[in-house]
Amino acid sequence: MTAKTETAGLTMLGAHTAMPANPDEAVLERVPNPHRDLAYCIRFTAPEFTSLCPLTGQPDFAHLVLDYVPRDWIVESKSLKLFLGSFRNHGAFHEACTLDIARRLITLLDPVWLRIGGYWYPRGGIPIDVFHQTGTPPEGVWIPAQDVPGYRGRG
Repeated sequence: MTAKTETAGLTMLGAHTAMPANPDEAVLERVPNPHRDLAYCIRFTAPEFTSLCPLTGQPDFAHLVLDYVPRDWIVESKSLKLFLGSFRNHGAFHEACTLDIARRLITLLDPVWLRIGGYWYPRGGIPIDVFHQTGTPPEGVWIPAQDVPGYRGRG
């Protein structure tokens, strides 16, 4: 049996949508969780996430892994892609980017649990990885390891 997903009110899905100029202008949309009766994990991976250094304007690159266990809502994936893309010309430190993404999703979705791993490539010769989760993962839900190897340079 396939659950019907409610899409009324979505403004981006199925339409040409320009990339937002910055995260504050980006609209994140949500749809009702089609399987509220099941506890399950949703994973989004953005291996080519980019933002700008707020001081130099130079590009920064990260591999983001976002896991969450939904409650009543799931994020609409096109709006999430555009939201993440809106950081491309946004100046912020690694910690701010990673945690701003987590906070925005927590506010939008009120998930049972959320975890984000920001695996940033070196800036000034030092990789900076940023991690956050909202608490203990719920029992009985398979939550795979993120398994993103630490930066090894030429090794």
